[in-house]
Amino acid sequence: MDKIALITGITGQDGSYLSELLLQNGYTVHGVVRRTSNLLRSRIDHLRRDQEIYGRRLFLHYGDLADGTTLRRIFSDVQPTEVYHLAGQSHVGLSFEIPESTCEEAGMATLRLLEIMRDQPRPVKFYHASSSEIFGNAVETPQTENTPMLPTSPYGCAKAFATQLARVYRQSYGLFVCNGILYNHESPRRGENFVTRKIARAAARIARGLDHELTLGGLESRRDWGYAPDYVQAMWMMLQHKTPDDYIVATGQDHSVRDFVEAAFAVVDLPWKKFVKHDSSFDRPIEPARLVGSAEKIRTLGWKPTKSFEELVREMVEAELKQLPN
Repeated sequence: MDKIALITGITGQDGSYLSELLLQNGYTVHGVVRRTSNLLRSRIDHLRRDQEIYGRRLFLHYGDLADGTTLRRIFSDVQPTEVYHLAGQSHVGLSFEIPESTCEEAGMATLRLLEIMRDQPRPVKFYHASSSEIFGNAVETPQTENTPMLPTSPYGCAKAFATQLARVYRQSYGLFVCNGILYNHESPRRGENFVTRKIARAAARIARGLDHELTLGGLESRRDWGYAPDYVQAMWMMLQHKTPDDYIVATGQDHSVRDFVEAAFAVVDLPWKKFVKHDSSFDRPIEPARLVGSAEKIRTLGWKPTKSFEELVREMVEAELKQLPN
């Protein structure tokens, strides 16, 4: 049977790495893009320029997660065997400023897609991008797939709603639906409004004499940070398993923002304390508890992380340096 994947959020960090992985594995890949994302397709530009791939094994379709009619038409045209639902506003801090659209994109859009899945003439495997933010004020550390959801942000609430919906549709209708509960995962393709990319870029620019300081919120926030290409591998592995289930994808180790700053400035051999300033306006209204994931379950499928925290930070800083004049 042909392997046909449909990806929402194909222009994002995870969508671009997932596209590469699926193409390597012999898939035909279809992506849903908004017309307004014309300027934001840099992460898949190398694939679109490849005449052997674009228009032959990679196709883009205009659509919007709020437009059920268009989504149904895309499903009908593409007839995917696997769907990877990655799209949506994923910046936690921003979700406090635009809570309604965040909940629409992360919550209701997932429901819309699950309903379309129910109506497909042949079985489709569905991956839903959940998040460690569903745990929020976690009652235990590390968190497992059975840890209660206690989100502390509009984004976390929307993801908790969508995650539970996915479980309901799996149990009630027998759909092949997996929740990937991914902890923070970074790469040089991370969005510029995320703190990790902001730190990596600042370290590089300060080293080149282009900037002179980096302004951040609290440095003590801790996260379980992994490497994005490893995490899209986990997404694919979930859908290849014979039965659908939920999996945490994490490193099992947490680091503070301070650790990330120290590691980034160490790459360029600069004393970070000289350049980093604190601005309380960047602090979150509520900071989650210690979010660290137990990936024991996904490891039974053969998955494991390939990059250490220090290697990840180094790759991000070095990628920024390459884009700057010497």
